[in-house]
Amino acid sequence: MAVAAVYLILSKNGQLLLSRRANTGYEDGKFGLVAGHVESGESLRQAMAREALEEANIVIDEAKLDLALTMHRFSSTSQPPERLDFFMTVSSYSGELSNMEPHKCSELAWFDGNNLPSDLIEYIREALSLIAEDVRYCEYGWQGSRMIHS
Repeated sequence: MAVAAVYLILSKNGQLLLSRRANTGYEDGKFGLVAGHVESGESLRQAMAREALEEANIVIDEAKLDLALTMHRFSSTSQPPERLDFFMTVSSYSGELSNMEPHKCSELAWFDGNNLPSDLIEYIREALSLIAEDVRYCEYGWQGSRMIHS
């Protein structure tokens, strides 16, 4: 059974919000997105709004979230290894952005969307690249190749 996760692509003025992972046991020290697992009984939009508030102290109108990419991912270092990742965009939020989980995130920072840090988690880099190409679905990590469907 695949684990479902949501990822927030939040940008303003050409800048993309990233979070540096810490003390999680997975990709610590690397940048990722505000993200989390979908809990039982939650819709994808509900999960994304909850994670945005829990991690970054921002309130998002669920109706304004747009699905940018679905990634069916295989990760041999995760249990279970199958993942369904839903990357969502939103154009506005309210609240003062702040790191609400310093025990899991050492920093929240804005980066030029055209010059992302070298220590960005690889599948997230791939997802952002595919979104820029207007790809809506991809498979990642399955036998070392990716299959893309628009």
